Amino acid sequence: MRPHPHWIDYAVIGIYFTFVLGIGFVLKKYMKTSTDFFLSGRSIPAWITGLAFLSANLGAQEVIGMGASGAKYGIATSHFYWVGAIPAMVFVGIFMMPFYYGSRARSVPEYLKLRFDEKTRGLNAISFAVMTVFSSGVSMYAMGKLLQLLLGWDFNVAIIVSALIVLAYTFLGGLTSAIYNEVLQFFLIVIGFIPLVFLGLKDVGGWDGLKTRIGNDAMVHSWKYLGSPSANPMGVEWFSMLMGLGFVLSFGYWCTDFLVVQRAMAADSMTSARRTPLIAAFPKMLFPFLVILPGMIAGVVSAASMRGDAADVPARAGAAFVAQRAASGGISLEGGKGIIPPKVDESGKPLIKDGKTVLDYDLATPMMLVRYFPSGLLGLGLCALMASFMSGMAGNTTAFNSVWTYDIYQGYINKSASDQHYLWMGRAATVFGLAISVAAAYVAREFNNIMDVLQLVFAFVNAPLFATFLLGMFWKRATGNGAFCGLLGGTAAAAVHHGLTLPAGSVPGVKGGFLGLVVHRYPSEMAQNFWTAIFAWTTCFTVTILISLLTKPRPDGELKGLVYALTARPKDEGLSWYQKPVVLAVVVLTVLVMLNWIFW
Repeated sequence: MRPHPHWIDYAVIGIYFTFVLGIGFVLKKYMKTSTDFFLSGRSIPAWITGLAFLSANLGAQEVIGMGASGAKYGIATSHFYWVGAIPAMVFVGIFMMPFYYGSRARSVPEYLKLRFDEKTRGLNAISFAVMTVFSSGVSMYAMGKLLQLLLGWDFNVAIIVSALIVLAYTFLGGLTSAIYNEVLQFFLIVIGFIPLVFLGLKDVGGWDGLKTRIGNDAMVHSWKYLGSPSANPMGVEWFSMLMGLGFVLSFGYWCTDFLVVQRAMAADSMTSARRTPLIAAFPKMLFPFLVILPGMIAGVVSAASMRGDAADVPARAGAAFVAQRAASGGISLEGGKGIIPPKVDESGKPLIKDGKTVLDYDLATPMMLVRYFPSGLLGLGLCALMASFMSGMAGNTTAFNSVWTYDIYQGYINKSASDQHYLWMGRAATVFGLAISVAAAYVAREFNNIMDVLQLVFAFVNAPLFATFLLGMFWKRATGNGAFCGLLGGTAAAAVHHGLTLPAGSVPGVKGGFLGLVVHRYPSEMAQNFWTAIFAWTTCFTVTILISLLTKPRPDGELKGLVYALTARPKDEGLSWYQKPVVLAVVVLTVLVMLNWIFW
């Protein structure tokens, strides 16, 4: 099943790598201060920061993960965009960005220090640093898996090459290099995936043909079957969808994750910073058609044309990454669904669970490239996938080096060094951050459910953090002790809930039930993650309020610019009506309602 790339495919990939590295070398001479390196000197226009805001999120979880979810859950996966992203992006642009940008904080943890205290900042900085290197490692793992599958590269070589390329341009050009590369990578992803969707839809007879082939009405409607968990393939109901994903996880990620907020903070003005997530929201709304549809198509397209001399993929590329798979001669589509191959056990045979073949949904999008792209176009498609992985790696790397340098190193290790020393430390953090990410990629290689684990980590960390930010920004009575205890309580609640519940068909372990007593079984891992987030957020919110009422608040004078009631509203003077953030927000929400109605 492995294609035979021609010289033109490698030439396209070589040109892409040349541009990526060239951007880093060109921008190196402009990196003279730590502000230049970590925040791009706050000099980048809104349209560039907007695309970078979106592109920084386009890691392995987005392209491979959403394609896999599309194959497994259908169009309901669009909720991760139309419910789980766009409303929060509007909220952060209109309400939260004035605090981040106006406070002149250099990072999200530093805002927590200004609003609350040092211990709250330290807790968030450490948890965020761990999350970023782990997320970067997942993108490395996915890239290594992709290059094994499509090009037959050795997994170790693929990991090292991707790490060195990201290291080169982020080490040289810092955040500015990462942002401009993210813009380049955004266009590559769009250009690479449009023909894939077009060819796939043409093959199955368009949207109507796809619905007919799927034959499951719940797979082609986003809201119609959310009345009961048993009525839809995702196994969730409307409340957990809205509260768990649409409010807690969504707002927890887009409003507090420094990975994306950092891009807006690099904008050249307050207005540009507020417009950054709103500009990003327009292409974000359309991305389900680029990344979800290929997964849905992969499950129904005929596999007949992938037989014969194209019937085997190097076994090393399988989801389990076991050596035994190499001995089997390749990945067989027998027992799969469409062109989605089955997962295999250590003997190389299809994995059977509860009498059903377990499909390797993570290979849905890569198999679409194998199925539809000829030489030349295959190189473009590979660049699109590599761009998404490298974008996620670089985004996490630049966020890590900022938080490490400003919030951990300067905050606790060396508080009085020169600016040039912190610039040096930022570059050093880029090196050891990527080294840790490489180790994380090998850890990810050992798990078949790494995406579920990553989603669970977000429920543990981002969900309680959003409750802290919500109270901190909009309730001046919230105190540092309340915020710190709330974060600890929310994380503990997530652990207890996860330890007492299990998704259907799972055994106690990493997926839950590890406390020795299972009090509830959810229809799916997705439902369990949503409810874990709800419990974490609610506990943090409640504990923060109770402890804050029992402790002394800070004087109003110390909270100006940090709390909504004590902050002057930004004025958008001298702008055309269509450039104003509020107008952009209204347009975004209008289009969002239309999309949800069309695919109801």
